[in-house]
Amino acid sequence: MIGQVLAKLFRILLVPQYRRAFLRTRVAASIEHDAVLYGLGLETVVDIGASRGQFALCIRRLYPTAQIYSFEPLDGPAGTWLETFAGDTRAKLFHKAVAAQAGPATMHVARWDVSSSLLSIGAAQIANFPFTEEASQQTVSTVLLSDCIDPAQINGRALLKLDVQGSELSALQGCADLLPRFEFVYVEASFIELYVGQALAADIVAFMLSMSFELRCVANLSHGKSRRPIQADFLFSRATAGPRSVTTW
Repeated sequence: MIGQVLAKLFRILLVPQYRRAFLRTRVAASIEHDAVLYGLGLETVVDIGASRGQFALCIRRLYPTAQIYSFEPLDGPAGTWLETFAGDTRAKLFHKAVAAQAGPATMHVARWDVSSSLLSIGAAQIANFPFTEEASQQTVSTVLLSDCIDPAQINGRALLKLDVQGSELSALQGCADLLPRFEFVYVEASFIELYVGQALAADIVAFMLSMSFELRCVANLSHGKSRRPIQADFLFSRATAGPRSVTTW
């Protein structure tokens, strides 16, 4: 585990833009997404579950002129996001969570806060990923995506990214009326229940198929302490005629 962290840090420090962000705000870009995102020709990105801007940093390096709309409900990470993207006029933060229903909600804040969720943290999450037990709770605001973004703001080739720790299906339902505006949807999903009552990967795939998307690739298989993959990132694209193979990275 420590070796993997050091290897990632080394790779981050090799890239000037990632290195500057890390040295300034200690935000480590999610470089594991670079290979998946490269070549998509993105012009608009909606980043739900933005945390401190780890994913948005990758977007900004790969697509310097893309419009980024980030959503992060937790106070601490949102503050760091604002510091990281200070002066970036094409990046905007909404201090909110996206869900199927708008209103106040309780966020279960994990000790390692990137694992925080609107759902209770389950035993399998704690067993597989150290330092993810609940440390506190915070009341946050949930919205539908269309409460904050107009269809006309989603321009060109657009990607919707979700990393919401078990709340993927609810968040997708909260984006449903704007999904036709996106060419790609990139979502982390789990094969086992890490958060109490969460939808699993099969449920996410079924929902996306029902919304006229197809699975393009499965990336970043994560094992935790398990010997089998327990979660991964799924890239969907707008369905087209003809067969398409699925790539695993």
